[in-house]
Amino acid sequence: MDVYTRTGRLKLYLAILGIFFLIIPLFYANYLAQNLAIREKTHVEILVKTLQFISNNSNNDDDLTYQSEILEKLNDSRVVTINQSDEIQLHNYSEPADTAAILARVKRSNITPLTSPDYKAIYFEYPKILTLISYFPLLQLLLLLFYITIAYAVFNLSRKEEQNRVWVGMAKETAHQLGTPISGIMGWLDNLRESGISEDEQREIMNHMEMDITKLQQVSDRFSKIGSIPELQKKSLPEELQRSLIYMKARASSKIDFKLIFDEDQFYFAMINSNLFSWVIENVIRNALDAMDGQGFITIRLVSIHHVNHIEIEDNGKGIPSSKFNTIFRPGYSTKSRGWGLGLSLAKRIIENYHNGKIYVKSSLEGEGTTIAIQLPTV
Repeated sequence: MDVYTRTGRLKLYLAILGIFFLIIPLFYANYLAQNLAIREKTHVEILVKTLQFISNNSNNDDDLTYQSEILEKLNDSRVVTINQSDEIQLHNYSEPADTAAILARVKRSNITPLTSPDYKAIYFEYPKILTLISYFPLLQLLLLLFYITIAYAVFNLSRKEEQNRVWVGMAKETAHQLGTPISGIMGWLDNLRESGISEDEQREIMNHMEMDITKLQQVSDRFSKIGSIPELQKKSLPEELQRSLIYMKARASSKIDFKLIFDEDQFYFAMINSNLFSWVIENVIRNALDAMDGQGFITIRLVSIHHVNHIEIEDNGKGIPSSKFNTIFRPGYSTKSRGWGLGLSLAKRIIENYHNGKIYVKSSLEGEGTTIAIQLPTV
């Protein structure tokens, strides 16, 4: 199953789940409204009987305190009774004079009137709270649609922006990776053009050119493996680290001291792809070199603890703020004015997705240096 099929199915499942969570409150609100409507009709019947009792006994000296308390408690319910002559007989509205307006109002509510042997029809209005509950699902739906629209727009814009950063970064990273060996080859060619070069010097130049051409082949191989499953082989980590260290040392300032520290009596094997692994190490070292002023040290320590190879690359450069420990691995993040912020993002992908390992900032102090840690399972 390709990535587009998986993404399409995921969107479908999320849509179904969203509809399910939307339907539940709609049904629940409808259930509450129906039950409250039934209760309201019961209240109306009680209210009508109470009004009728008070009307029939208003000229007597009977105590109507209980009936008055009922009217007060059912004050939210509005009732109009119509006699057999189509006249308003009883109602509990506050404007008794305009009975025609009251009748027109309750008829516009489209609520089916109740029937009674004593009255032709009993019109009523639901309380405001019941009206609010009945409209609440619609309001909830509108707010949810508004939220989804805004969230989708923001997410889509953010995704496009990140895609643009990745594409731009990939193009610049390609140019950067190719630029180093190409510059080296051009320099060696200039040396060859000079007169008075001995055969030994020519052989040395040819060896360096061969190394740079090999590097070009490695760069091509690295980019061809991005997005595909690379072939992993059992390799000795000290040998791989030493190879990357030698390559970067030849292209760094002579005032920078490179060291590789490990226990020579111990074995350090891991399943890696040499090309991609060396890319990670070179990216980390290159970032360390960029953080220095042409002098300092870069020390690589290798230890094996509990079946895990721990690689620590330490420098005494400018350091990284603690708030940026995770940010530096995101596509597009860079502290350099001409940086594109893709090297460490690719390094994280290579180590964690392809090699089942982990890469992170172990420690860093601004002005003192940084230690990047890499963990790989032993074999």
